[in-house]
Amino acid sequence: MRVVMTGGGGFLGQKLARAILEKGTLNGPDDQPAKVTELVLADMVTLTPEPSDGVLVTSAKVDVSDAKSMSELITPDTASVIHLAAVVSAQAEADFDLGMRVNLDGTRTLLEACRALDHAPRFLTTSSVAVFGGDLPDAIPDDHAPTPGNSYGAQKAIGELLVGDYSRKGFVDGRVIRLPTVVVRPGKPNAAASSFASSIVREPMQGEEAICPVEAGMPIWIMSPRAAIKNLIHAHDLPADIVAKGRTLIPPGLTVTIGEIVEALDRAGGEEAIQHLKWEPDLNIINIVGGWPGGFESVRGRELGFQSDASIDAIIQAFVEDDMVTHEE
Repeated sequence: MRVVMTGGGGFLGQKLARAILEKGTLNGPDDQPAKVTELVLADMVTLTPEPSDGVLVTSAKVDVSDAKSMSELITPDTASVIHLAAVVSAQAEADFDLGMRVNLDGTRTLLEACRALDHAPRFLTTSSVAVFGGDLPDAIPDDHAPTPGNSYGAQKAIGELLVGDYSRKGFVDGRVIRLPTVVVRPGKPNAAASSFASSIVREPMQGEEAICPVEAGMPIWIMSPRAAIKNLIHAHDLPADIVAKGRTLIPPGLTVTIGEIVEALDRAGGEEAIQHLKWEPDLNIINIVGGWPGGFESVRGRELGFQSDASIDAIIQAFVEDDMVTHEE
């Protein structure tokens, strides 16, 4: 089967690509495992994919909002589309036109390219806690209506509706997974409002300074990259008739306060790590992230077999084992 992944150059895209190649199969339109024969990693930049035995891994430099590029990318033999390309939260709020073009227009353009096929490919994409804002309960129930409080959240909420409607019309077999904030992300900070949640662990553990822009008592709903990748593949492979009962899937994340993350940092890295952490409030970040829910009930997600992390300590240990850069490196 031919699989196309947008955002293939991002950290989740790269990890997911490796996991797919290692697994070797994904469920096809008939809900049966099929061998992945081609994996296309699409992004705004030119990628150099690692070769893989038995799988053709290629790169495509594309703009997801360009209809011609998407029609060329989604060929008639495309069985599955994984849409990870996005402009992140704070960047989408700061640049309204860019956020709308990529997050909204790009999603619809990609869906239209799928619609042009003579079959309905699987279509997996990610959504965000940012679809919620305002006065919220401590834990969001599965049926709570989206109430976005920023442009990024609105774009993601519209994307959820589009995937649902294109699926209802039979153009795609869509599934949307509302991922928690993924912690600890490797690499450098990005423009996401929640980027600090990784930075306050990643940089101190690597001997670098990090700024925490929010108060210690702020709750945040998180998930490790390990769990996120497992849950993305699980969402992709769920039977079509199960997903048809509710296209938006909410995995069980872990709710912790920023203070609890710092306490776990202390346990993992000790005073040497803690001394690299500085507290400097940023009202813009506080207003965005502080408006997001701190947790979800995820009743259906648990029933469907999605996984959660055991603890914040386990999340940090996963970072140490998988992604931490040491000075020797």
